Amino acid sequence: MEVLRIATSGSVDDGKSTLIGRLLYDTNSIPQDKMEALHAASKRKGLDFTDLSLLTDGLVAEREQGITIDVAHIYFSTPTRKYIIADTPGHIEYTRNMVTGASNAQVSLILIDARKGIVEQTYRHFFIASLLRIPYLVVCVNKMDLVEYNQARFNQIVEEFQQLLANTSYQAQDVVFIPVSSLYGENVATTNGAISWYQGPTLLDYLEQVSFDHADSQHPARFPIQSVIRPRTTEYHDFRGFAGKVASGHFSVGEEVISLPSGQKSKIKTIEQFEKQLQTAQARESVVITLEDEIDSSRGNMLVKPDDQPQQLKEIKAHICWMDQQPLTVGKTYLVQHGVNRVKAKVQQLHYVTDVTSHQPVEGKASLGLNDIGSITLRTASPILADTYASNPANGAFILIDEFNNTTVGVGFIE
Repeated sequence: MEVLRIATSGSVDDGKSTLIGRLLYDTNSIPQDKMEALHAASKRKGLDFTDLSLLTDGLVAEREQGITIDVAHIYFSTPTRKYIIADTPGHIEYTRNMVTGASNAQVSLILIDARKGIVEQTYRHFFIASLLRIPYLVVCVNKMDLVEYNQARFNQIVEEFQQLLANTSYQAQDVVFIPVSSLYGENVATTNGAISWYQGPTLLDYLEQVSFDHADSQHPARFPIQSVIRPRTTEYHDFRGFAGKVASGHFSVGEEVISLPSGQKSKIKTIEQFEKQLQTAQARESVVITLEDEIDSSRGNMLVKPDDQPQQLKEIKAHICWMDQQPLTVGKTYLVQHGVNRVKAKVQQLHYVTDVTSHQPVEGKASLGLNDIGSITLRTASPILADTYASNPANGAFILIDEFNNTTVGVGFIE
């Protein structure tokens, strides 16, 4: 069964946790004992209804303050497919969590409070969804019950958001706007007719029909070698296999491949997975590949097809989402983790910091601060085998690591 990954985002108190709780409730995904615990917890809070947000508000201290700060992963399923939801925090200071939660998503679900409309975090979350090139965008205008399900208010928010869409460089997103009331379940999985003027699908109906294009399999073939397998047994004395995960594209037995950076060529002899022989390995599959010839390849090298090779970069221009309290400044050195490779790199230039409200570059900045997004140039100690993020996301992203305390300080997307 296919798995659809969804990243939810929005400003504080837009009702993300309640919306997710409603989805779980309406798809019968809440065990009876947990429902009883929800009823009891809601009564203790003096509520005359079951607070579904308690299902996903993860940490006790933050839940008591009515705030969600960690990234919670929620799992549920329907007869059609399985779902994984990354519930990311709404506070501006936790934008880095949103980047983490959305990094593997196929759908970005942005909530807007019908009373407040578009706020700064809406701009930021939309910019990140565009930067990550998430193919499907669902804009849920929530709390419609608090504006008496007013169509004019919904249309006003849609028009404002469409102005955002016109300014983004990524125009390939499939965008839909859905008015909902997560508290009463209107237009989440079912409808009771309160929004009779809306003729589109409910949120769940839309998610059920989202098509999987398996884009990673359509991108250039990339196989980063994680290890070389040389069993020291009589039976497998001559066996030499390259183990790894197909980052993108696909490989088939008999195809010619080239090992980078050496440039040596060979043909694929076998593709093995748990002692099973495969004819083809697709993106995201972990396999062992053997070649017809003995070539010089090791961990950190990459098998690709000769007619579609990645760039070998020592100078990298990239968008950076900064995640550390200590700012990024020109001249600092970090470790770049790209795939299985980790190389030292120095910040050569800070081109600009992006104004996430207008999506326009702001030049002349001296540093990149926590939750800032900007463009920089890095110089690495040795080349990395990479693509631009736009052409191949699986091989076009990296993380920056502080070389002294080993913490992740930034996420990069190669331009």
